[in-house]
Amino acid sequence: MRDQIDRLRAGRYAGRQARGFTLIEIMVVVVIIGLLAAVIVPEVVNKVSEARVAKAKEDIQSLETALTEYRLDNSTYPTTQQGLEALVKKPSGSSLSNWHGPYIERLSLDPWGHPYHYVYPGTHGLPYDLYSLGPTNRPGGTGNDAEIANWNLTNTN
Repeated sequence: MRDQIDRLRAGRYAGRQARGFTLIEIMVVVVIIGLLAAVIVPEVVNKVSEARVAKAKEDIQSLETALTEYRLDNSTYPTTQQGLEALVKKPSGSSLSNWHGPYIERLSLDPWGHPYHYVYPGTHGLPYDLYSLGPTNRPGGTGNDAEIANWNLTNTN
């Protein structure tokens, strides 16, 4: 008799262990995951945008260093037509006898996949304008969508 009672109890408990999660339990977990994602995802996206802006600023400062070296060797900056390409290879048809480049290994794109813009002479009180139009690839914008430019970097540092 005792064995039969033990077997019945064991069968009841085995059924409880095998039934899984209820719909309510699953919904609670999904809601918790959704709330965590709503808090964490915007922070991560904002950090990625900030990192891209920081990378663009670093690239502009590196290009400024290369442009300074170019000017020291050649007594002038590259023209707008020669562009930043003059830092990588000697401009064709030029009489730059003191060109000792390349001043940079290669031209990179900005963090959004667009080329950096270069204008000589500059229009913002500096010898040249060097800038990225940011993620929108259009002039203007605010915050992380604003253009990143050497005239802004000079005024803030």
